Amino acid sequence: MSRIVLHVLYGLLIAGLLILISWVQLRLDHRQDRTLVQIEELAHLPPGDHLKPALLGYHHLGADVLWLKLVQVIGKRQNTMNEYEWMAHALDVITTLDPQYAYAYYAGGVILGDLANRSDLANRLLERGHAANPTVWNIPFLLGYNYYFLLADPDMGAYYTMRAAAIPGRPAYLPGLATRMAAEAGKPETALAFLEARLRETDDPEMKKFFETRMKEVIIERDIRVLERAVNQYRTTHGQVPPSLAALVQAGLLAALPLEPFGGEYHLDRQTGTITSSTHPERLKTFHKRNRAPAYLYPKIEQPAYVFPLRWQ
Repeated sequence: MSRIVLHVLYGLLIAGLLILISWVQLRLDHRQDRTLVQIEELAHLPPGDHLKPALLGYHHLGADVLWLKLVQVIGKRQNTMNEYEWMAHALDVITTLDPQYAYAYYAGGVILGDLANRSDLANRLLERGHAANPTVWNIPFLLGYNYYFLLADPDMGAYYTMRAAAIPGRPAYLPGLATRMAAEAGKPETALAFLEARLRETDDPEMKKFFETRMKEVIIERDIRVLERAVNQYRTTHGQVPPSLAALVQAGLLAALPLEPFGGEYHLDRQTGTITSSTHPERLKTFHKRNRAPAYLYPKIEQPAYVFPLRWQ
């Protein structure tokens, strides 16, 4: 039997197996615990470098099938931290089967960074993706975001954003943002510019809402810094904390008091001169979220039902 016939038979066998798997999966979708079954399947996937030879050259198709399974799990309303770790394993397998599957790196970085608060897993995946896809700008851009906001490392945030800005085909606004980050890392105005860039980049309504809320939180931090500088100037001139925030305007230190973006108010502590927001009493810490490293310590996380497209859509 010729090699061509053998290859054709192998191809038909693989195609038949994939059709059978899809049929069984559709049947299982009617079970109430289908999502749990899918997550357990992700947890037991063999490493990608072991699976790849077994696919007989159809590793790209295998990556597509696994991505389809992962997308169905992401559609849950909530996931545990252990489940996110299993998703990270599945993403590792998918991108080992197809290292140029750029969207899987990017979408995985969003899932693990923004949804799971696991910047360690997100950045490990994204750094592999950037090495395998050096001409894709949004992978280092997302790395820059993660370092800046999730890990409170503005220098590394600026470094990766500069790398994204150097890639042909990147958005026109990115070089200016990268330069600004490098010069003003850690400042609220730079953080707002970065968030505006992420907002422009996404079409998902839930992600837009997420970034709009985040921008308001950064505006609060910016306003508090402005008010605190004015309070310190007043104290230097008058030898005491101002009697009210309105006194800062009366003294000519501010043209007007800023409006709290969530509809609340800014309050002045007459004893210490500290400024707080009525809606967000805790200050942002270098614009980063709490990094939830020990996965087993955290409960299920509510999340919107994001839809990530397939490669061919």
